[in-house]
Amino acid sequence: MAGNGLRRDVTMADVARLAGVSITTVSHVVNRTRRVSPATERAVLSAAAETGYVPDQVVRSLRTTGSRTIGLALSAISNTHFADLVRSVERALARSGYSLLLADTHDDEVQELRAMNELLTRRVDAVLLAPSANPRRVLEHARQRQVPVVIVDRAVDENCDQVIVENIESTAALVEHLVRHGRRRIAMISGKPGLSTTDERIRGFKRGLRAAGIRLRPELLIGGDSTVDGGFTAANTLLALAKPPEALLVGNNAMTIGAVHAASDLGTRISQDLALVAFDDFEWADFFRPRLTVMAQPLQAMGEQAASMILSRLADPHAPARKLVMRAELRRRESCGCDREALPLTPLTSAGSNSKRTQETGATRAPQQPRGAGRSAT
Repeated sequence: MAGNGLRRDVTMADVARLAGVSITTVSHVVNRTRRVSPATERAVLSAAAETGYVPDQVVRSLRTTGSRTIGLALSAISNTHFADLVRSVERALARSGYSLLLADTHDDEVQELRAMNELLTRRVDAVLLAPSANPRRVLEHARQRQVPVVIVDRAVDENCDQVIVENIESTAALVEHLVRHGRRRIAMISGKPGLSTTDERIRGFKRGLRAAGIRLRPELLIGGDSTVDGGFTAANTLLALAKPPEALLVGNNAMTIGAVHAASDLGTRISQDLALVAFDDFEWADFFRPRLTVMAQPLQAMGEQAASMILSRLADPHAPARKLVMRAELRRRESCGCDREALPLTPLTSAGSNSKRTQETGATRAPQQPRGAGRSAT
């Protein structure tokens, strides 16, 4: 069903009993009328998710026609990476007469559960979710409420609709590109622990090193927590080594900003002293000097595909789950060591295509475009 399957038999008393708190405390958490401790809030939200609790006023106001509103739960405020995705989703839904309601998860499991609760309280017909490291409870909550969910950006080990980007081969391609510039001592700043994108990009980094016959040195793989400050701290640590890296691969745009700042503070010349490549393109990447070489995700296309998938799910709730894996594009600029006037256009063996791969649950993968198709350099 598409969003109207509410469990009417669950009360605040049931939630309070399961959480081991008073009904008054449940009311404060649900209605946000008084602050409670994080542990208590977590217990109440978990109990609400487990029981499928719905506030009475929502049940009373439910219309069988649905709200024609789609929820989008992601770290929208704290992560500028999602801005293009949000705009694309909103435009695509508007063409079908749907509005978009945002909720910020802050990439935190408890906040993610609260965000889902708030969206469901507002009677959204379905939810697009960029999941945290452990989205099991929030997905179960939506499942109990019979509200469809489409996963975007970060893969989950669940039988549900997903629109994600290929990360392993793409990251290996960044390593390969650095090796082509003669760099062998290559470091990586990885993202927030537990996220599928972080794990996959680390796997791609290791794969790229193995393919080049380079041994992974533990001191050259360091976490940056997907933040500007984390990237700054991690880059300072790497550049302070007795034998600093010759090249640096950064796992997302926020950490890249921090890493560039750290290199500048230390007088390290990017592209000369330190070749730098990164995952995620962003509006100002072309304004850095030297300009940043990045693996760009097709965020606009991802948004359109996610919107299409959620509308298809509403139209056919019992269709098999689909998983769409989209390809990132290598955008060669100068931070890696490429010359601005003569950027190398030789196709890489691992990534760089705008093609996409679709995998249906229980079906085979659709053929990919020929390797190298659709590549461009900016």
